[in-house]
Amino acid sequence: MEAIDLQDALSKRLGRLRFADPVDRVYNPLVYARASSALYLERYFKPGVEALWLGMNPGPWGMAQTGVPFGEIAAARDWLKLQAPVGKPKNEHPKRPVEGFDCPRSEVSGRRVWGWAQERYGTPKKFFQQFFVWNYCPLVFMEASGKNRTPDKLPAEERAKLFKLCDQSLRDMVELLQPARIIGVGRFATDQAKKALVGMDLPIDTVLHPSPASPMANRGWAEQAEKQLKSMGIQLPAS
Repeated sequence: MEAIDLQDALSKRLGRLRFADPVDRVYNPLVYARASSALYLERYFKPGVEALWLGMNPGPWGMAQTGVPFGEIAAARDWLKLQAPVGKPKNEHPKRPVEGFDCPRSEVSGRRVWGWAQERYGTPKKFFQQFFVWNYCPLVFMEASGKNRTPDKLPAEERAKLFKLCDQSLRDMVELLQPARIIGVGRFATDQAKKALVGMDLPIDTVLHPSPASPMANRGWAEQAEKQLKSMGIQLPAS
């Protein structure tokens, strides 16, 4: 199985799930932004990397727009060179329009992750020789107000069905990618990886989530993330 086949299969299975209040809308960028999402896998998925960076789920101004994990518009377009046509989600929320690569908003988390990668590695090729970035869950959940709702805040029954599919997909992805370790971006992704990958004998570590909602991340995310990476024994290019 290829990575894109795995991703398509997950997308199809997730499409059968139903979510009740307080979730009002669900976006699946693997469907309406499949072109750029597939291009990301085609160009940058390389088995045998040192680590898989695992995010939680898309942000409304990042992957929800571009189909690329942590896919802040400028980074995905100008550095990763992944610009491709993006369609519209079903039942689009008026406060959360999908404008694809024309979106004027910038996602802070994605800007921090890919901005650091560009500064430290220079080219995507060098970064992806060492790492690959993927999200545990590809869905975006919104309340009626347009407020983002993270997967961990879903009702228990819905969460269990969702996580079962995402867990299996993560296991399949790890078998394809063959990383030497997993790096959860934030505590949620780290905890889910530990549950999903039981028995696979992989080191699972964490780096600080780059969200602007994190006071620690706002005090220099890149510097703190680098300290965490070095504590894992990961060698980074000289600055």
